[in-house]
Amino acid sequence: MGALTGVLYGLLAVFLGGWYFGKWSGNFSLLLLILTVVTFGYWLAERFVFAPRRRAAAATLEQQDQARRAKLSEQGITKVDSNLEQARESLLAQPWWLDWTAGLFPVILVVFLLRSFLFEPFKIPSGSMIPTLLIGDLILVNKYHYGVRLPVINKKIIANNDPQRGDVMVFRYPKDTSIDYIKRVVGVPGDEISFRNQQLYVNGVAAPMEQTPPPGFYDEDLRQYFPEFKEKLGAVEHEILLNPRSQPFYGPEDKITFPYRENCRYSAEGVTCKVPPGNYFMMGDNRDNSQDSRFWGFVPDENIVGKAFFVWMNFGNLKRIGGFH
Repeated sequence: MGALTGVLYGLLAVFLGGWYFGKWSGNFSLLLLILTVVTFGYWLAERFVFAPRRRAAAATLEQQDQARRAKLSEQGITKVDSNLEQARESLLAQPWWLDWTAGLFPVILVVFLLRSFLFEPFKIPSGSMIPTLLIGDLILVNKYHYGVRLPVINKKIIANNDPQRGDVMVFRYPKDTSIDYIKRVVGVPGDEISFRNQQLYVNGVAAPMEQTPPPGFYDEDLRQYFPEFKEKLGAVEHEILLNPRSQPFYGPEDKITFPYRENCRYSAEGVTCKVPPGNYFMMGDNRDNSQDSRFWGFVPDENIVGKAFFVWMNFGNLKRIGGFH
């Protein structure tokens, strides 16, 4: 078993190394499920096979020691040197391959349950949600807010709240579900969403928006200020970056393809889409630097991961810790 465990750990190291260096993609939820199942198998084997065997061996050792002492006592020898306790502890000790499998099962199980059904941590990799979320923000995502889903297959088994306009949501990228994206919900099923001439319209009504006082948002990496606006979606007021002198380029209209593409119209002014049932229209708060539903389409309900709600750490700026809208 020790050799088998060594091989399994070697395969895990190779997989994680290749994943880290971009040689292949991985599904962390699936990996965590596999680790939970494998360590649970070791835990069962330890509880019902290996531990009883070690205890039986220790009991046998004690019986042999008592028999030896009794035999020596019959011969008049009462003083016997023995390191019985040390030998017993050695027999009862878990081997390394059980320490690193069965011993880790409770920890892995707790992580698996927390991550699958309660809260999952994410790291913001891009600037598409600036100024709400910055690159390097470590955030928490509520996994049950939109309903309880089975891990790995993401099948909803218990319904809860529906996504609302203004929510910041993590979801699986429709063009590659192995990648998680984070954007803001701007359109729910049945909405007509327009983004024309840098203005967002929901069902024909312009979303309230006003520019914040100059100088605007300062990007520390670019050492530059950008126009910042306050926008209101439903009951949620949030900041966005928008350059009135910029206009997104959507590319040739016939090259933009995605499910329900017929629900969208593109023009020099922008894009207008009717959100189909069971889907959502997502946009980044950094409107001029966000690949979102304007370019790759709608997010189906089965792709939803959870609602983002809290920055728990940013190692470059501790002031970032806290909730956000």
